[in-house]
Amino acid sequence: MTSHVLDLAGAGIGPFNLSLAAQLDSVPQLSVRFFERRPSFAWHPGMMLPGAEMQTSILKDLVTATNPTSRWSFLSYLVAHKRFYQFINAEYEAVPRKEFADYLGWVASGLASLRFGSRVREIHANDGFFSVTTDHGVIGARNLSVGIGKVPARPAWSEQLAKSMTFHSSEAAQRLGDVKAPRIAVIGGGQSGAEIVDALLDRNSTSTIHWISRRPNFEPLDATPFTNELFTPSYMERFHGLPEELRLTHTRRQVLASDGVSASTLKKLYRRLYERKLETPSAVDQGISLRPFRNVIAAVQDGSEVTLTTRNGFDDSMETLTIDLIVLATGYRFVLPDFLHSLENRIELNSVGEPALRSDFSLVWDGPDENRIFVLNAGRHSHGIAEPQLSLTAWRSAVIANSLLGHEHFDLGQLDPIIRWETQTSPSNYSSSVGLAAE
Repeated sequence: MTSHVLDLAGAGIGPFNLSLAAQLDSVPQLSVRFFERRPSFAWHPGMMLPGAEMQTSILKDLVTATNPTSRWSFLSYLVAHKRFYQFINAEYEAVPRKEFADYLGWVASGLASLRFGSRVREIHANDGFFSVTTDHGVIGARNLSVGIGKVPARPAWSEQLAKSMTFHSSEAAQRLGDVKAPRIAVIGGGQSGAEIVDALLDRNSTSTIHWISRRPNFEPLDATPFTNELFTPSYMERFHGLPEELRLTHTRRQVLASDGVSASTLKKLYRRLYERKLETPSAVDQGISLRPFRNVIAAVQDGSEVTLTTRNGFDDSMETLTIDLIVLATGYRFVLPDFLHSLENRIELNSVGEPALRSDFSLVWDGPDENRIFVLNAGRHSHGIAEPQLSLTAWRSAVIANSLLGHEHFDLGQLDPIIRWETQTSPSNYSSSVGLAAE
């Protein structure tokens, strides 16, 4: 092991650890290094479908919310690429996802603290620091940041099916071009499902597409102003202070604030279906069948076909469909990374099996308080629906930076929220102290 002990070692370089690295680039007194098994930066390459758009503002980038003068902002990226004025003139309602991915890659190419092609393999807790084994040796670090992302969630009924007959939305960009199946089911009524249906309509004119969702309808993302208050630091901090039972209730109720379909995508799809009816008014389904309020309860494979059985929540009836290919737009789930298994019995979990997180995004474990393990993208049920989203990425990174430093390097104070969420005995200005002390 090298003799130098880092202040922070990061495992995984996705947008969240990339944001932390970009924020810490302005804190030279901290020694940090981030490791990624892939040879270069890539952000959801399997979902880079033509026309895919961001669902968040460009101002909610890696750094701007707490460090607006940083060289790693999206606006700095536009200026560096001589596209500032043309970007403004384009008047995007939503930024193309490919451009935001290019921005992330630009940041990744400029940060000296990143190490690509080097996987974190093992982590062990020693006296006052962690021993981190990578592909290129062993290093010491006082703190860890885990940003390896979640894994594709696949329904239990799909596990028995041949892999050639199903694929997850995370593989869509690589798999959709070769799809020739006559009958395709897309499972999932969120943004990914909508984008896959749209892409299939573009690439395949001979297949019949069945779009199946458990939700009562194909419902839009709620991005209205008062709902967007859920994506603010003041709400997240109040949410974290609630009892777990209430937090779980709120996250279930707020699903459309974080996982609905963008209005522009829904409008585009509806217009496509309308135009198909103009072209072939006698056709029953124009090659697509929309089936909301259906819950798949069984899937039986017979040779090259799969029979799906669904329960229709609208009329409480049962339906069966014969399908040749299934695309699972069924989201992602948290799994404790293999390199943390040595600490598994020392980590406190919540009732849904996720790590219990303190307000500064460090997990609760039985080790020393000064050796923290920050976990990014595992706090939906501890910090709220904004935690897995890009909206508060810069703020979370600043919280972690302040926690590492032990003082408020980044000013995280907030005005009183517009909405009074909790019961208050007397009004007072709200000033954040998140990240300065463990709970």
